[in-house]
Amino acid sequence: MKTVNVSIVTPDGPVYNSEVEMVSTKAMSGELGILPGHVPMVAPLAIGAVRLQKDGNTDLVAVSGGFLEVRPDKVTILAQTAEKANEIDIDRAIEAKKRAEERLNQHNQSHVDFKRAELALRRAMNRLNVAQFK
Repeated sequence: MKTVNVSIVTPDGPVYNSEVEMVSTKAMSGELGILPGHVPMVAPLAIGAVRLQKDGNTDLVAVSGGFLEVRPDKVTILAQTAEKANEIDIDRAIEAKKRAEERLNQHNQSHVDFKRAELALRRAMNRLNVAQFK
């Protein structure tokens, strides 16, 4: 079966690099499925999971935004943060989720940045969802 090289990179360095049969991810405009030979494109990514299928297995990587560049033979994901499912610290993600929920529940506090708290909650939930598929 044909494959495409996928590279997921963060400011801290490379997170994933492998040949895969299919990439599925969530862009700001909706779900994307990418196969080898896909037309070139660039898209902003939403907080979500990148699903990488190869040899009947699926690897998952939690990303918190960034950009996706597709070329016929290579997919590059430049993510703000990215973690493989088996490397996610579940306890840390649960604590982050609790902190974000507490901030969102402080309705009468003028110093709470609700947008930041909402994004933190979405990132924590994404990490927990991806970690379920270790």
